[in-house]
Amino acid sequence: MAFQSIRQFYVEIPPVTRFYTTACVLTTLVVHLDIVSPLQLYFNPTLILRKLQLWRLATTFLFFGSSVGITFFFNIVFTYRYCRMLEEGSFRGRSSDFVTMFLFGATLMIFFGMFVNLLFLGQAFTLMLVYVWSRRNPGVRMNFFGVMNFQAPYLPWVLLCCSMILGNTIWVDIIGMGVGHIYYFLEDVFPFQRNGYKFLKTPNFLKLLFNEHIDRNYQPLPEDRPGGFNWGGDEGQPPADNNNAEEGALNAEAARDPQQDHNQRDIPVAVVN
Repeated sequence: MAFQSIRQFYVEIPPVTRFYTTACVLTTLVVHLDIVSPLQLYFNPTLILRKLQLWRLATTFLFFGSSVGITFFFNIVFTYRYCRMLEEGSFRGRSSDFVTMFLFGATLMIFFGMFVNLLFLGQAFTLMLVYVWSRRNPGVRMNFFGVMNFQAPYLPWVLLCCSMILGNTIWVDIIGMGVGHIYYFLEDVFPFQRNGYKFLKTPNFLKLLFNEHIDRNYQPLPEDRPGGFNWGGDEGQPPADNNNAEEGALNAEAARDPQQDHNQRDIPVAVVN
């Protein structure tokens, strides 16, 4: 019975989240069991280009530490949580677009990783997921260890401050937040500017792979766009409409279920780092 419950829980995880978190767990386990050495997994542009060790382009995002302890557990839970909330939220029914975000983010991080001495980019990748989720859910109220309350867009900055307090390198957070902001701008902001257009296009083979025959374009809410979150303002104060391009999305906003939207904004989320 317990095995069937675990199996049912695993099967119900969205496909992209299930694949990524499983790959992260398995990669860490094979290192913990001394089957593979971390030296075979870390990001090394020289070995990738000269010796064609192309697997390092993927394994750098899958390894979260050689010891299976409390730190690894929190990292995996944190990654799983926000990856799943994204895939079941703004990417619901659009797993192919979610994979496109993965590929776009990983490509940018690999490029930036060539200029910063970072061996593993898994935590930066998690910060990218957190950043995109936080910008697309600006009304969600969060709680940090029962001490501090804040709204979702501040979450990446809270994590950055935690890294500084703990003495960890902040380049991981900066790269993750930077790549997340680039994706957010290209996907949710620039297409709705005057003369803007959708820069990222999901390849057709990915849509066929996930059996997505209907083109479902994500329509970000007005508060998800420039000026949508009132940084430093009073909670509940409506943002100013500074962009005429946002008027075309008001009809899509009116079609949303207001009760569902209200419930989403009242969900407290605990943060663990």
